[in-house]
Amino acid sequence: MVKLIIGGTGSGKTKELIDQVNAAVKEEKGSVVCISRGSKLTFDISHDARLIDASDYAVQDYNSLLGFVCGIHAGNYDITRIFIDGLYKIAGTKDVAETEAFLNGLDAFSQKHSVNFTVSLSEDAAKATEGMKRFL
Repeated sequence: MVKLIIGGTGSGKTKELIDQVNAAVKEEKGSVVCISRGSKLTFDISHDARLIDASDYAVQDYNSLLGFVCGIHAGNYDITRIFIDGLYKIAGTKDVAETEAFLNGLDAFSQKHSVNFTVSLSEDAAKATEGMKRFL
């Protein structure tokens, strides 16, 4: 399952994501991972969740981000939830067609490996494609 949190800057997406990460740590039987850009979430999310700063790695586009997610999972099959905060910032692009393709790739990965994803995206909900809207 892929869940998309979409909204403009300052709409509370990151706060919602933080709350979901902290709730997942308490509820999930497996490991919880949060990928963001920078270390701003360090003191906000539970220390029981694995926080990964994507800027420490060579994540430059959607393909490398999907490969990064696959690598994280390959290193720990116990992961049941992955949160991605600020998708456009991490991927470095705001192309909605590429974003939709990435979300579809995450959905296929989710179904195959039983990992649920929550992704935050700074975008006006009206600009979301029909393919993106199915993840709302």
